[in-house]
Amino acid sequence: MPEIREIDDHELVVSFKVAEFKDAAFTKLVRKYQERLYWHIRHIVLEHEDTNDILQNVFIKVWKNLGEFREESNLYTWLYRIATNETLTWIEQKKRKSAVSINDNEDYYAEKLQAQKGFDANKIEWKLQQAIQSLPEKQKLVFNLRYYDEMPYEEMSEIVGTSVGALKASYHHAVKKVEAFLTGN
Repeated sequence: MPEIREIDDHELVVSFKVAEFKDAAFTKLVRKYQERLYWHIRHIVLEHEDTNDILQNVFIKVWKNLGEFREESNLYTWLYRIATNETLTWIEQKKRKSAVSINDNEDYYAEKLQAQKGFDANKIEWKLQQAIQSLPEKQKLVFNLRYYDEMPYEEMSEIVGTSVGALKASYHHAVKKVEAFLTGN
């Protein structure tokens, strides 16, 4: 079977704007970015079902707006910005619906994490997740983008809308808090 060439982002955008190729281009875009966006969102909200709901909203927004995408930033950056904004919007909506503020209740995410299948508080990967979930939202987001996605600060700046210097400071503080959590200091 011949190897299928991976279509680049510019070709995806151009193809999407042509009516007869729109569906195929969107399918390729979803296949190309679905897993990365899934894990970006999942690291923030933890639960598979919530992640899938948010991811579905992300792709609905992409479908509605890709025709207007002017390629002033990378498609990847634009998609992450949408995923980040949809995730933060979901968290805000969850806070409003909840009787207890999620930000004021660190136990909220700790309980969600502990409810995950296979949770073992003695394993380092679970301790790391507990440490990350104890971070304030902005630091958690910056930590996840840098640590898991290995995203450069310049791209993060475009996604989050914060200066590179502020992002570096947020990441530094997040790392210190994670280290303190893991070492018990």
